[in-house]
Amino acid sequence: MISKRFCAFITFLFLLSPWVQATVKPRPQHVYTVGIVPQFDARQGYEIWRPILDKLQVATGVRFTLRGSPSIPAFEKEVLAGAFDFAYMNPYQLLQAHNRQGYTPLVRDVGRRLQGILVVRRDSKINSVEALAGHIVAFPSPNSLGACLLIRAELKDKHNIQFVPKYVLSHSSVYLNVILGQATAGGGVQKTLQQQAKTITGKLRVLYRTQSVVPHAFVAHPRVPLQLQRRVREAFLTLGQTQTGRQLLSKIPIKKIGRASMQDYQALSKLRLDRFYLKD
Repeated sequence: MISKRFCAFITFLFLLSPWVQATVKPRPQHVYTVGIVPQFDARQGYEIWRPILDKLQVATGVRFTLRGSPSIPAFEKEVLAGAFDFAYMNPYQLLQAHNRQGYTPLVRDVGRRLQGILVVRRDSKINSVEALAGHIVAFPSPNSLGACLLIRAELKDKHNIQFVPKYVLSHSSVYLNVILGQATAGGGVQKTLQQQAKTITGKLRVLYRTQSVVPHAFVAHPRVPLQLQRRVREAFLTLGQTQTGRQLLSKIPIKKIGRASMQDYQALSKLRLDRFYLKD
């Protein structure tokens, strides 16, 4: 027979249960920061990356917060300080970040390569890179790989051209500076040019293209657990297998997502781009 004392104890626990549930808070979920090299304006960058990160959250079970940078130089300083858990950056930035912080690439576009372009106004009388001698050439930042470093290396080594560089913080600003006549030419990459409105692209033409190199990578800081790094990589690869995922990735733009390793980027060191890289 159950004693009255035992029944009273059970009743006490029953009454206590809602209070315990109300006072015990769930363990907060860890949030991982993601930095994106600001090739576009902040609004456009958010619209491109937030839906992708939402898909990764569902696939990995962790949260990602997108941390914007006001400019490419500001982004680079944060990367070299290890400010981001994950980041999307150009190949030369990756070499610097790997040496300084140990960032390693997880995925990259395996369907295309990165190539710098020089654009001029469509109605410009400039028809050769040699004609740019002494003119103002706009760049998004001193350390942009395709949009600056590759172009500067080739104009120096292949054409021996002296010009006046102007740094305007983003690819979009480069194209606007050229259209408005504030620069004779501007450095960019084909993918950011294609992302511009027709009112912009219709007023520009490509004057010059550099050699191509392995493109941007999505990378992880070594403090991120290896198991999570693998889950993020697999989530990206799975995203690339669906039509919706491919549409989202194309806005970055990534043509075909695939695995990446540091070995993919070692050839860049042979180009001696450190001659033009602006250090802190």
